[in-house]
Amino acid sequence: MPAHFDLLIRDGTAIFPWGEAVAAIGVRRGRIATLRADASDTADQTIDATHLHVLPGLIDPHVHLRDPGDAGVESIPTGTRAAVLGGLASVFDMPNTSPAIVDPASLAWKQAYVPQHSYCDFGIYIGATKTNAGALGEMEVSEGVCAIKLFAGSTTGDLLVEDDAGIERVMRAGRRRIAFHSEDEYRLQARKPLFHTGMPYASHMEWRDAECAALGTRRIVSLAHKTGRPAHIVHVSTAEEFAYLAAHKDIATCEVLLNHLTQIGPECYERLGGYAVMNPPIRERRHYEAAWEAVAEGTVDNIGSDHAPHSRAAKERPWPETAAGLTGVQTLVPIMLDHVNAGRLSLSRMADLMAAGPARIFGAINKGRIATGYDADFTLVDMKRQRTIENDWIVTPAGWTPFAGMQVTGWPQATIIRGNIVMQDDTILTPPIGKIIQFR
Repeated sequence: MPAHFDLLIRDGTAIFPWGEAVAAIGVRRGRIATLRADASDTADQTIDATHLHVLPGLIDPHVHLRDPGDAGVESIPTGTRAAVLGGLASVFDMPNTSPAIVDPASLAWKQAYVPQHSYCDFGIYIGATKTNAGALGEMEVSEGVCAIKLFAGSTTGDLLVEDDAGIERVMRAGRRRIAFHSEDEYRLQARKPLFHTGMPYASHMEWRDAECAALGTRRIVSLAHKTGRPAHIVHVSTAEEFAYLAAHKDIATCEVLLNHLTQIGPECYERLGGYAVMNPPIRERRHYEAAWEAVAEGTVDNIGSDHAPHSRAAKERPWPETAAGLTGVQTLVPIMLDHVNAGRLSLSRMADLMAAGPARIFGAINKGRIATGYDADFTLVDMKRQRTIENDWIVTPAGWTPFAGMQVTGWPQATIIRGNIVMQDDTILTPPIGKIIQFR
């Protein structure tokens, strides 16, 4: 007897954990019910995915949606609209907002706000401070918390725990993964007098040099071994860090950003000016090549955008007053698909880095793979579609992308979240339906 489903995705090439295969995927009550629907089965909605690839719902585990903060730059509603237009089913949002998410009251506000305003599913970071270590153990097991974020080097916002004793206190408080911005604050401050206002934007990668990043990462991993608390090093940007982390996979996972896989200094500073300034900085070609080697070798565990929008006025200030941070949540998937088409990685490896990887690292329940019983999250992509990224496609209120004018091959055609077709053919089809993700 034919079965009936809420949604059927027929004849797409699905990216399973065990390989690629043409599949007929049946969805019921927001979960994957079968991968082998019969030709006679029916559904309330059917997608003909012929000539498309069906990826597990992709995740950006590193975004700054600035909410609470400045809605004129970004917010949870606008940032998650950008995410689903770009093919993302889930995002994990950083805590350095205004005010920051560092205590039970601010966390409760965000937990209540997200389900009414997010277009995609959502994870929440809580920020470590010099004074809140005692509360982190209880906060980290609260609904929707994916990890603790610790800034060992200064960046946007006022969250900073730079000393070993302070970092160790945080690492001994609780059990959940801690994500580290690991630039070494002491070296940053020692080098700061060497530079002055009005120097070229490329000075950013000279000030926050490779040793600043490598020293910070070595310190964090040493403390991880001392405390037995696993560390996740975000936005790894140097050849030295990748080599070091490859030897410490027993205690540390790591992320690389799209920008560090795509932009190369100093050329990008000449072309983009302040729109290339981010922390840690875009670096010289040897670091770019090391990042791709780390992807190929399996050292890298996930890819993120570090979507961190600022106004045009803030980006156009003279260096070093220019705001550090680039937009990226809407462009992450198209540019990664272009890298796949260029032969830099396989589509299966991309799904591993952008779905299974973040789900594994952070313990996202029922996310990250196409398998029976998992959430029916899918990113449908056309690997042959060519398109030019332009600023007028960007829905983030800041209104710009460092990739404007870039032609890519490969484009997201639909974003499906728990069986809901949220985006199809560049059109958002639902109101905000995002839910707080549950983490182990």
